[in-house]
Amino acid sequence: MTTALMSMPSHTRLRLTARGRRVVVSLVSLPLAAAAFVGVLASGEALASRSVSASADEFTTVLVEPGDTLWSIALELAPTSDPRDVVDEIVRLNALGSSSVVAGQSIAIPADLAS
Repeated sequence: MTTALMSMPSHTRLRLTARGRRVVVSLVSLPLAAAAFVGVLASGEALASRSVSASADEFTTVLVEPGDTLWSIALELAPTSDPRDVVDEIVRLNALGSSSVVAGQSIAIPADLAS
């Protein structure tokens, strides 16, 4: 009988119950979730600092006339510049979803183009 006891392994295998697995997963996930939360907050702050904030003297407004497009406005404002760049700048300044405008709409244009 003593030889049977001697041949048994000296270490025991750890067995986790379903509740124990949930506790372990929770303990591992908590720091990961906290790190992700801090990362999201930090990235939002970086995006806000890069956003374009134009003061009142950096742009002027133009009233869109019937038949006007951003392309025609860009050609009129900056005939020597590439109209695609000017249209893109106007779209970004006004936070437009597309490059279409309607008559009577007031749009902001960069002050350096209005001169």
